[in-house]
Amino acid sequence: MRKVLVTGAAGRIGSAFRAYAADRYDLRLADRRMEGLTAPPVGEVVPLEIADLDACRAVCQGVDAVLHLAADPSPRSDFYESFLDNNVKGVYNIFEAAREAGCRRVVYASSVHAIEGYPLDEQARTDGAVRPSNMYGACKVFGEATAHVYALNHGLSSIAVRIGSFEHNQAQFGVNSRNLSTFVSARDLCQLFVRCIEAENVQFAIVHGVSDNRFKRMDLSTTRQTVGYQPQDDAFVKFGIGLVETERWLEEHSRKDGE
Repeated sequence: MRKVLVTGAAGRIGSAFRAYAADRYDLRLADRRMEGLTAPPVGEVVPLEIADLDACRAVCQGVDAVLHLAADPSPRSDFYESFLDNNVKGVYNIFEAAREAGCRRVVYASSVHAIEGYPLDEQARTDGAVRPSNMYGACKVFGEATAHVYALNHGLSSIAVRIGSFEHNQAQFGVNSRNLSTFVSARDLCQLFVRCIEAENVQFAIVHGVSDNRFKRMDLSTTRQTVGYQPQDDAFVKFGIGLVETERWLEEHSRKDGE
């Protein structure tokens, strides 16, 4: 079994992934909050402050791949009080520690906020310009750029996943056009992480983490091609939005996927 380090393992996404992948990987679960990792135990549990480079070096030892989820997830946080340590220094520390430890790959949790500045009627592509609309998104762009630097200069295979609106990130999902187009279900996102961890012959890539929504804020064509992503859910169906010609669309979509 691959040894996979998951940072931010006590968070909502980390919790979903450790349950999804418990039987697939030898997990090392790292977070500053140990109380979220005690029940049920599904792997080795270690405390981690990602702003501490030596601590990152220690947790990366003997690891095949790193799924780096740890960050301050709030766009409203202050740069100096939180983002600098958690979303900038922490990113550098993990990539540097993974390089030193000889890890095969880092899968970095980026965000739809990296392209949130696009007009709502313009679909973002993985090869398009980044357009963050706040400092949270700007920090995620820094992470994507860091991933490229380590892939190009150090041979560390790196994949950045721009995560959309994760279904468990809020008690009640706000059913609006923006959230429906950026929605990603837990099972789709976890599948994507597995694909990113296991994909062969990928030195660097940016992939989009949304479900197979009828209308997508972020294009999925290169994500499907690069890592073989096969999302199963559609927010417009899941939330009962009144759709017309549903059967026709599903038939056309099925034929396209089979080509």
